[in-house]
Amino acid sequence: MTGVTGPIGRLHHTIVDCPDPAGLAAFYSAVLGLPITYRDEDFAVVATSSRASGLAFQRAPGNRPPTWPDPAVPQQIHLDVMVDDVPAASAAVLSLGATPLPGTGVFADPAGHPFCLIPRPGWAPPVADGTMPG
Repeated sequence: MTGVTGPIGRLHHTIVDCPDPAGLAAFYSAVLGLPITYRDEDFAVVATSSRASGLAFQRAPGNRPPTWPDPAVPQQIHLDVMVDDVPAASAAVLSLGATPLPGTGVFADPAGHPFCLIPRPGWAPPVADGTMPG
């Protein structure tokens, strides 16, 4: 790229289309242990604070859930969630309304978006202690 010497912008939110923003925000708030920092009828945000970027959910009338791994309806978005203990985390997300999909550690959230529970990499602090890398 010619003439660009630095970043053009910074990631604000990752937006997920869904039929029920408040419901999906509540799901990910529980999965990630983060508060819902904004909510209205058509939009909700889960983040570390109201001044931080985060994961946002936007009402999308007629949204069709992905059919992963079948590419008929693409996955649209995919989140990897690092966890200390995959079996324990699997049980926890199932209790929150996730649905297991083919593949170890692969689930669908309540709106049908696939997400993976991945073992915490060695460089990351334990998830259970609440420490955020940085």
